[in-house]
Amino acid sequence: MGDTLITIVAIVLAAVLMFVFPLMTVSDRGDDISQLAVQNTTVEYVDSIRTTGKLSLQDYTKFVQTINATGNSFDVEIELKVLDENPGKKAAQTEVEKIGENIYYTMYTSQIMEQINPDPTTYPDGRTLALKEGDIISVKVKNTNNTIAQLLRNVFYRVVGNDTYQIAASHGGIVTVNGK
Repeated sequence: MGDTLITIVAIVLAAVLMFVFPLMTVSDRGDDISQLAVQNTTVEYVDSIRTTGKLSLQDYTKFVQTINATGNSFDVEIELKVLDENPGKKAAQTEVEKIGENIYYTMYTSQIMEQINPDPTTYPDGRTLALKEGDIISVKVKNTNNTIAQLLRNVFYRVVGNDTYQIAASHGGIVTVNGK
């Protein structure tokens, strides 16, 4: 009886070592590849906005399709800080100089989407939001689905939570040209 029990335990242990741990390793590598692809795509998207000064629906749609091609679903958050120049003018005899301060107001994803896609029937390709030099753009992406690696980790390690995500990327910067 004791030999049979040890044999069964050894078979179960061998099955776990031969199948489950390699599966976890391969799924982790898949998540790493998806992470790298999403990070690179996010950097390219933000840098494109920064160097052209334009945020369009077509570029946004292409960005979302590219990151969704990894087989995961994502939550994309865009934050745009628009420079609102509020200079006062002081007139001197030979020069005019600005006094006052520059103030930023913030637009978030839903507000930006209303700007670039106000009415799909009127504007099937959407609109382009022209940015100006000095605006600040920030894009954050994180997966909303559970990847295979997350599911396996939850089973074996009991790591469970609503805010856990495996694949995330963020990038931001200052717009360097006027988009008008």
